Amino acid sequence: MRPEIAVLGSIHMDYVISLDRMPRLGETLIGKEFKMTPGGKGANQAVAAARLGAEVYMIGKVGEDSIGDELIENLEKNGVRTDHIKRAKTHSGVALIFIDSSGNNVIGVAPGADYHISKDDVDEAFDDLGDRIKILLLQLEIPVEIVEYAIKKFSERDVRIILNPAPYHPLSREVLNKVFIATPNEVELELMSGSKTASDHDLIRAGRWTIKNLGIKNLVVTLGARGAMIITEREEKLIPAFKVKPIDTTGAGDAFNGALAVALSRGESLEAAVRYANAAGALSTLKVGAQEALPTSEEVEKFLRESGC
Repeated sequence: MRPEIAVLGSIHMDYVISLDRMPRLGETLIGKEFKMTPGGKGANQAVAAARLGAEVYMIGKVGEDSIGDELIENLEKNGVRTDHIKRAKTHSGVALIFIDSSGNNVIGVAPGADYHISKDDVDEAFDDLGDRIKILLLQLEIPVEIVEYAIKKFSERDVRIILNPAPYHPLSREVLNKVFIATPNEVELELMSGSKTASDHDLIRAGRWTIKNLGIKNLVVTLGARGAMIITEREEKLIPAFKVKPIDTTGAGDAFNGALAVALSRGESLEAAVRYANAAGALSTLKVGAQEALPTSEEVEKFLRESGC
């Protein structure tokens, strides 16, 4: 039986321009390439998990526009269940992305329909999915009060909550102590803990403080080209990244989170799940775009075999 995962979050269209370098303030540069591609952290993570073999239910909103039509069609094409995607009387969410020749990116987002998700939408999804799914995966590109409400609601049914706290916004301790795993990057961990993470020692100290004072059960801190560090009350362990030459890092974090959810829903250990997520994240950087760069389960398994894992 395929593992069942729900993703609550943003669904929007990415408008991507490739440049030799990032423009300075007030400067106009001529780009080398343009792509319009479906994105949004929520949708990206849903597609990532679906491509890796999970039964994935997307909970979110799009606008009453042609972009919304394309976004829903794309999710369905990638095997994501769209029963719980609603329409809002506004534009669909959009992101404007610049990518330089080193694969670095700068992103601006206009949320639109993403900010019209309601508690009623969460309740409806909960009534249908609360007893079926193993994991609820969330990010912070939708209103924080909706994220908090969903965490409280779904944790009533012992659904494991994975929170990708990006873009960062503080959540209450009452909510965070229901989170099974949070997946901040170094900057987000600094914001969560109020401590700098200039070294691994600092990173571990900030992680332990976050677990103790905010109540999160486990942290998986993503470190880009270094990999990811697991931090729990009792131990910490760096899971090294796979060495690749990135072309575009736009969707790497979303590939990581989707893969982490899939591996955990299959019953894998946290260490094995993070290694699997590292592989998916690495593969996603080898193509331009967010969703179109996300790897399939076959690609990840082949990559792991060739890497000796």
